[in-house]
Amino acid sequence: MWNLRAESEYEKRARKWPKKYHHEFIAVHDNLDTFVEALRIGANLEQTKFGFIHREPCGIIAIDQKGGKGSLKETRLYLYPDKSSQIIHLITLGDKRTQSEDIRYAREFVGGLIQPQNQQNTDG
Repeated sequence: MWNLRAESEYEKRARKWPKKYHHEFIAVHDNLDTFVEALRIGANLEQTKFGFIHREPCGIIAIDQKGGKGSLKETRLYLYPDKSSQIIHLITLGDKRTQSEDIRYAREFVGGLIQPQNQQNTDG
């Protein structure tokens, strides 16, 4: 069963985001709910296709604001679905202006998750 884990950078940005971009925040989280529900009912992670999903390096997924009401600022929620633990790590939240920085941060985060797992596999 897939579960969500909000990471510290995501939590920090999520506290500020709704004040300025309330509708965008709601739209990306509605899309997140759709994505998570698809996984929970058995959709294959690699074959999950929605117009709001953007595949990024290292297995990172960016969920955008598409489908929200009105003309919304481009917004991305970066997450990493870890198939082995079935945890969806909510990594960070950003916009077009912070996109490069957000992807770099997300890659570093995922690298930190994967490296310890690889070490455990070789230690055993």
